[in-house]
Amino acid sequence: MTALTRGANTSVATTATTIGVTGTSPGSVDLFVFQLDERRKVRSDEDLVFFNNPTSPEGAVTLVAQGQVRLDLAAIPAGIERIAIAVSVDETVTGPLSAVPALAVAVTQPGGTTVTAAAEGLTTERSAVLLEVYRRNGAWKVRNVSAGWNDGLVALVTEHGVAVDDTPAQPTTSISVPAVTATAPTPPAGVATVDADGVRTVPAEAKLSLEKRQKLDLRKKEVAKVLLANGARDYVGRVILVIDKTGSMSRRYSDGEVQETVRRMVPVATQLDADGQLEAYLYGVNFAKLPDVTVDRADQWIDEYIHLQGVHGGIDYDNEIGGFNDEIPIMTEVLAGLDENTTVPTLILFFTDGGFSKRSAIEKLMRRASARPAFWQFIGIGRSSFGVLEKLDTMSGRKVDNAGFFSVNKVDALSDAELYRLLLSEYPDWLRAARAAHILR
Repeated sequence: MTALTRGANTSVATTATTIGVTGTSPGSVDLFVFQLDERRKVRSDEDLVFFNNPTSPEGAVTLVAQGQVRLDLAAIPAGIERIAIAVSVDETVTGPLSAVPALAVAVTQPGGTTVTAAAEGLTTERSAVLLEVYRRNGAWKVRNVSAGWNDGLVALVTEHGVAVDDTPAQPTTSISVPAVTATAPTPPAGVATVDADGVRTVPAEAKLSLEKRQKLDLRKKEVAKVLLANGARDYVGRVILVIDKTGSMSRRYSDGEVQETVRRMVPVATQLDADGQLEAYLYGVNFAKLPDVTVDRADQWIDEYIHLQGVHGGIDYDNEIGGFNDEIPIMTEVLAGLDENTTVPTLILFFTDGGFSKRSAIEKLMRRASARPAFWQFIGIGRSSFGVLEKLDTMSGRKVDNAGFFSVNKVDALSDAELYRLLLSEYPDWLRAARAAHILR
């Protein structure tokens, strides 16, 4: 049996498949199945299978019992790219999906093959896609999505292109819900769409100007290319950014190199972070946890927080962070936030221009960190000595190789394609090793 965490995926055979959803109950929590094309939309309302339309037009998707769906994957029409398994709390019932006990999906195929996907990370949502079955390179895969909408059924069906009736008449193949505006509601933060090339788009991108969106799209595609080439495109978790704020970095701050580096990390977050945001820290002798960098406010965030001195956002950069290197406090803080009981993969992007002189303490910390679900990608800026970072590949005593390092004289000198290749080339290897070691499941 394979258990999928939120964002994880696995392959399934092109054969008769039964999908069971626990936690559903007619009139309480209803089950919906959408056949979706390359736009992630239904071709017509008939592509929505639910209690009033229990079979898709060609018969490949059928509700066979309470909480059970039968799929004939070989009969799915060629124009259908994915099948979304979704649930919604009935309007007469109060409370969110997170209050529904044992909400989960089980995928069963002949021969006893079973994939389970528990609903994870839901909070206030009243409708959600729990699982999607999708085509990839001529085969079928399943992914634990566990993402939804606070606005309930209206948001769920309009997001997937289903017409909404505003009358109380009993429906045949459409759904009767309260009147809605012609504009579909904006999905909550963290709900992303994925195009045919595997490029994720988070809702906040809609707030960008056309020019900024075009530049972001180009960078997102470069990130997605690297992930696809290394077999890590479908992993979504957390991205943490750590930046050196010491006196020796002053030229990097004054000439805009650090500022542009932050902008170039935002596309990485859109592809690998569940909510598309960068968790951010600045460090010196001590450190400061900054508000997350969001895709729509990255420039304002940079103006507010990327400085060497002064008080910004209520943080005293001189006294609270300091101007000299000590990596132990910030690394200890990041490590403390990596719950060993979670299976969400975390990518830590750590930019520094040197230091790391406390070799023994850092090695001890990295050995402890090797049992946690995180990969540390260190980026050395300039030509200083990087101490223990240069010995990471030969460090013994770790459960898995959990760190990578490369140095560059000037980050701005790297093209986007080269920067993302260097940043992400070792992360997929760690993902595979972490799964094999049961750090990730």
